[in-house]
Amino acid sequence: MPASFHFLDDVALADLAFDAEGDSVQEVFEAASNAVIEAMADPKTVGATWERRVEHTGADLAELLFDWLSDFVYWKDAAGVVFSRASLSLTREGGQWKLAGTLIGEPVNQATQVLRNDVKGVTKHLYRLHQDNGRWRVRVVLDV
Repeated sequence: MPASFHFLDDVALADLAFDAEGDSVQEVFEAASNAVIEAMADPKTVGATWERRVEHTGADLAELLFDWLSDFVYWKDAAGVVFSRASLSLTREGGQWKLAGTLIGEPVNQATQVLRNDVKGVTKHLYRLHQDNGRWRVRVVLDV
């Protein structure tokens, strides 16, 4: 089954929530990344003139994903960009996971982009990354 995400209407009234899942840790990270990208803007309307490489290391996968998703919010605010895509790779060395990722997008342009939500942060409210019947799943609530 391919990795996927769907937004939840009845979880957080003032925020935006989604569930993401995949057959592997890599897939659930990719699905969650795509959800955050979609939450901010329609990626089909966003170019690829801006790029930022990001790396994180840690033993806790949930914290690693939280930090990665928080990078989208940080760079949106720090550089004034929205994203068309992101790529990442996860490797494990000993007890540590290493995430190497690239965020790709362009500066916000209301004339050419379909902007959706001004995501202010990834929250710990209801946040949970777990494996269930061989599938990796995460629930994320975004502060908008």
